[in-house]
Amino acid sequence: MMATRNIVLLLLSITVVAQIVLYTDPLGTFRYPFAEQEAVSGSDSGHLNLLSQEFSAALEEPSVVVEDTTNTKNLRRGFLFPKQGEHASARVLSATNEGGQTKGENPIKLVTEGIKRGNQSSNLDKYDTTGDSVNGEDAIDVDDNEGKLAKSFDASDQASETLDTKQEQQHTESSGKITKKGPSLLGTDKHNDPTPADARLRQLKDQLIQAKVYLSLQAVRNIPHLTRELRLRVKEVSRTLGDASKDSDLPRNANERMKAMEQTLMKGRQVQNDCAAAVKKLRAMLHSTEEQLRVHKKQTLFLTQLIAKTVPKGLHCLPLRLTTEYYTLNTSQQQFPNQQKLEDPRLYHYAIFSDNILATAVVVNSTVAHAKDTSKHVFHIVTDRLNYAAMRMWFLVNPPRKATIEVENIEDFTWLNSSYSPVLKQLGSPSMIDFYFKTHRASSDSNLKFRNPKYLSILNHLRFYLPEIFPKLNKVLFLDDDIVVQKDLTGLWSIDLKGNVNGAVETCRESFHRFDRYLNFSNPLIAKNFDPNACGWAYGMNIFDLVQWKKQNITEVYHNWQKLNHDRRLWKLGTLPPGLITFWKRTFPLHRSWHVLGLGYNPNTNQKEIERAAVIHYNGNMKPWLEITIPKFRGYWTKYVDHDLVYLRECNINP
Repeated sequence: MMATRNIVLLLLSITVVAQIVLYTDPLGTFRYPFAEQEAVSGSDSGHLNLLSQEFSAALEEPSVVVEDTTNTKNLRRGFLFPKQGEHASARVLSATNEGGQTKGENPIKLVTEGIKRGNQSSNLDKYDTTGDSVNGEDAIDVDDNEGKLAKSFDASDQASETLDTKQEQQHTESSGKITKKGPSLLGTDKHNDPTPADARLRQLKDQLIQAKVYLSLQAVRNIPHLTRELRLRVKEVSRTLGDASKDSDLPRNANERMKAMEQTLMKGRQVQNDCAAAVKKLRAMLHSTEEQLRVHKKQTLFLTQLIAKTVPKGLHCLPLRLTTEYYTLNTSQQQFPNQQKLEDPRLYHYAIFSDNILATAVVVNSTVAHAKDTSKHVFHIVTDRLNYAAMRMWFLVNPPRKATIEVENIEDFTWLNSSYSPVLKQLGSPSMIDFYFKTHRASSDSNLKFRNPKYLSILNHLRFYLPEIFPKLNKVLFLDDDIVVQKDLTGLWSIDLKGNVNGAVETCRESFHRFDRYLNFSNPLIAKNFDPNACGWAYGMNIFDLVQWKKQNITEVYHNWQKLNHDRRLWKLGTLPPGLITFWKRTFPLHRSWHVLGLGYNPNTNQKEIERAAVIHYNGNMKPWLEITIPKFRGYWTKYVDHDLVYLRECNINP
């Protein structure tokens, strides 16, 4: 009896012990993948304890069942033990309470931070199959058309890296399944990158280059049938490419011709094994292409300058019609009202020197549109003899509200002659005319913009004679004809220039707007008197203190420097270089919001700065009244042109 009892007790003991062993052995043999990684890398042991606590919490609350996506069998009470290499998100789900809130600190954050710390501190970092560290940014930079990057492991390390690679792939796969409804913990999936819109186009171009290289190699030329086939493929691919700029522009048979070309290129590769010859040919092709690009750029520059110098047909028609209308008026009808305000220093006076009627009208209209009291604004317009009548007629027909207008003819300035003005004497010299109008030399000049005939016009140099033109005024705001006013400008007259003559916005954000860009510092006269790194400033909206101008004898300073530059060795002709010299240490910097430049040459001009600016300036060749204007900036200018004017319709001017 006792023997039987002992046998039963022994069997019961074995049964109990067996169950304990069965349940505890998996726990003992289970290896937490991230804990293993941190143990190898010598990471903080506190983080390992934290992960162990998460695992214990999972055992205490086994009621949450995680769906088995890795073919692992569920244990008792519905708890799923993760396999080695499985993502931590499975355990994170089991660590939540019944209310859906996590205990303590966010476990997802803890796990992801642990991954980052483990990866950063480990000398045995995990790598993807490309051999590069994976992060959110690198995963995006994958070109699907060029295929995956080749493995870069050394032969000695390849065996040891294989296990790590497989484990990481398991991590990625399982995490993709478990967290497919939420954001990935490991960053962006690199397979989600869209295919470039010109992928096939670039591949066809690459094939075309390869074919041309093979056709130039002797080994291929010695095989007539292969040469004929390559030439045929080159013609086919060239026709397929045509003027396409993206894959959607290619014809339907593009894929077929791509495959045919690839097959032919394979034949060429089998024949040609001289890499040195291929490299030599590619270098020659590259050099030839660069030379062609240089020539085309030069031609483009010359043609752009030529277009900028021409007058559109509509703008040529407009002054002719206006002049005809002007001379049909009687003398009393040709006069402007409020002429008594022209010399009143208490009012706001503007100086505009231009032969472009439409551009001048935009400057006046935009200024008046934002003026608080238009009756206090006086516009002094000076033009040449050809446009004098037309300019007067325009403003007689289109008066700018209550503002006062004066239009003068530069020919009436009898004091402005070659004996008084050195620049006027220089502009009329045969050498100067030859400099501007010898077009065969212009094609070889790197500074074509300085050859614009506008610099031959004395209108462009009148800005240096403001006290002579307005002897009774104290301050004058000079405006170029290629600007648009967007805010009230009356605040400029109240700015204290602190004894300076010129108030202007500086333009030295970029290096090419400094003094050494405009002046010849190889000349000792320039090098001795000026700083090459000094900040330049902008003509186009300048407030001039005429009282200080006269006191400091600025006009005489200008004349002296013009005489020294008779041979154009100090600077090339224009108005900004002599302006920088004349107003050197006499210019007060205005806030940048008063004047924003670049709308005539830089399509990347900051849009927010344009919106905030009081004055925007279309400096450069792409004027808003030309076809070559920058389209997105043209609207700022055209909204101040009355499209319904009879003169504009008759001349087919559509701003």
